[in-house]
Amino acid sequence: MDILTLKYFLAIAAKKNLTGAAGILHISQPALSKRIGALESEIGGKLFARKSHGVVLTEKGFLLKKRAEEIIDMHDRAKLELSSCDNRLCGEIRIGGGETSSMKYLASTMRDFRSQHPEVTFDIYSGNFEYVSERLDKGLIDFGLVIQPADISKYEGFALPDRDAWGILARKDSPLAKRKYIRKNDLLKIPLIVSKQIARRQFAKAKINKWFGMEIDKLNIVATYNLIYNAGIMVQEGMGCALAIGGLANTEKNSPLCFIPLSPRLESELNIIWKKNGILSKPAEIFLSNLQKISPAKKSSILVR
Repeated sequence: MDILTLKYFLAIAAKKNLTGAAGILHISQPALSKRIGALESEIGGKLFARKSHGVVLTEKGFLLKKRAEEIIDMHDRAKLELSSCDNRLCGEIRIGGGETSSMKYLASTMRDFRSQHPEVTFDIYSGNFEYVSERLDKGLIDFGLVIQPADISKYEGFALPDRDAWGILARKDSPLAKRKYIRKNDLLKIPLIVSKQIARRQFAKAKINKWFGMEIDKLNIVATYNLIYNAGIMVQEGMGCALAIGGLANTEKNSPLCFIPLSPRLESELNIIWKKNGILSKPAEIFLSNLQKISPAKKSSILVR
């Protein structure tokens, strides 16, 4: 199992057709079939099942696809980090994080960093804490931007200056839209859309449960979301109201949506995290030093506030 063969495998998975994959890879179809046949013999099972319109991944194929993408990602990154830049700082810094207006702190630091080191680029991944922690643990990203509540005790990190306020994303024609604030009793019976992090992770549930004074599982939760864009569409189409942080969904005059903050106020701390005892590239080290200048406290292991 080598890098080239894995790239061939991914090309077939993407095209769902050996002829099409052979064309973009600039090799003959028999040669490609032979290469994939050898890979299937190595792993002891079929990776593709033939259909009338082409091929589809088998169960083993789906598993290998995920691993192959990670392997090639790490391979390409290692080549980039080890490439010679003489005495210049060059390379790529990868950051994963949830949606938050506090991304402005990272963006402004990235802008200033690139003005000094123009040969360093940034690769940004958007996702919830589960997604970020998985990629961080596998070494696929350098840093995570985490919205609390989340258990980050196994990472190094520090808090950003701002906190995100929670509230309800509702339609402007909803009775709730007339409220200045939303209280617990307003939400006990209405259909709610909540983030997967809150719905499925016990650690994340605790803070929300405390605000409600009850288990959120007892609420009328009709859907969950990863990122706010799809939650906004569900709200717009009348599925319910979304429990979300403010400043992300479009609630301007031309939007059918509005955001109403919770009362008592509920806020989330925002943390930059990275692997404990992890080895950072030189660009990532210097970028981290720049990031820490915006922190209200010195570097430390973060406890959820």
